[in-house]
Amino acid sequence: MLEAAVRELREAIAEHDGENVADAAFTRRVDQLISVFYDDIVEITHVPTRALFDLFVIKALYVGRRSTDAGVVDYLGALLDRYLYSKELFPTAPDEGPNLSYFSELLEETRQLRHFQNLFEAYRSYGDHALFVTGVFPRALRRRNGRRQAPAGFVDRGYYVTTGRRCYQLAAGHELAQETQQRRLLEKLAVYFEVYLDTLNEISEGYIMGFDLPLIADKMLDNFNAYRRTGEQRYLLNARRYAAILKVDAEAFPSLLASQPRAHVLEPGPAPRSDP
Repeated sequence: MLEAAVRELREAIAEHDGENVADAAFTRRVDQLISVFYDDIVEITHVPTRALFDLFVIKALYVGRRSTDAGVVDYLGALLDRYLYSKELFPTAPDEGPNLSYFSELLEETRQLRHFQNLFEAYRSYGDHALFVTGVFPRALRRRNGRRQAPAGFVDRGYYVTTGRRCYQLAAGHELAQETQQRRLLEKLAVYFEVYLDTLNEISEGYIMGFDLPLIADKMLDNFNAYRRTGEQRYLLNARRYAAILKVDAEAFPSLLASQPRAHVLEPGPAPRSDP
């Protein structure tokens, strides 16, 4: 159900490429699907990771930042799904270990092409590496202050932003960018690199490395109110599970919330960005 619904959203975005059709009904549908993602807290539901990543990108970029580019929405969903496997993030040569994404490695790659078939693939892959690392693991790239100094060779967010943008520019300028019809896409990834980086930061914090806490709070209260109405223990158990995610004292139920009215927690949306 969720996979088919996300496919419908993608088709609507592709059909209206160049404009944003995230009206109230579209936005409500996206929110409903994300809510469904958090519904089955007890059971493991098998959903293709690509469908989930597409949904998160649609929420954060297309709805939240009013993107008009269907190609970028598709590219970022595929990027997250592809890098789910660490071998894509750290490609290896047959006789070597993981190859980290440093610009010096790219310079070496331009001379020997050990890991990629051509420079176009090398440039684009290094751009992808930089975007993924800064987008999904932002805390790992923050400089340490005080007594705990950054280790030798430490590179921060600024390094990867500069490298990533430059790599996408180089890929866009390669002749294969035109042959593969990716020049415009790669140019956009270079120009709006930090917009897409912030988008992945939001996705990472809310859905990959963390949770959508306002939505979890709503579901906790929904289940607790259902327990108060019906007395069914399954609702109380679910409320306690959501409370555990929120780090609320689950054992305080039902006395803690017995006298509390239903609360609506609204998630503030990010400020619109121009044509990302």
